[in-house]
Amino acid sequence: VARMGQTTMKIIMGEDGTNDGQRRIHQLRDNANYFRRRLVEMGFVIYGDNDSPVVPLMLYYPCAIAAFSREALKRSLAVVVVGYPATPIIESRSRFCLSAAHTREDIDKALDAISDVGDVMGLKFNA
Repeated sequence: VARMGQTTMKIIMGEDGTNDGQRRIHQLRDNANYFRRRLVEMGFVIYGDNDSPVVPLMLYYPCAIAAFSREALKRSLAVVVVGYPATPIIESRSRFCLSAAHTREDIDKALDAISDVGDVMGLKFNA
């Protein structure tokens, strides 16, 4: 594990003789910001910081946790949902983790599924 961490840091710092690390970091930021922006445009409430690859989508209702997960899975999208006691009882959410390896097509497919689930469940609080 330590060796993997060292190798990763060398790639990020360009010590491997490539710009792969910087390219991946920029791609990750672009993916996260695109995903976050599109969710907000759809009317979802999103927490977290810009540029962060972890994007929390607010569900609010404790009863929405399992339903959101099931509805997403029906659309071939596995999601991570979080509720009490990990969050305050009325701050249930789904957390999405973006990767530099996700393509725009991957992200758009996920966004379409999330939008459908949001419509079915009435989760677009800012629409």
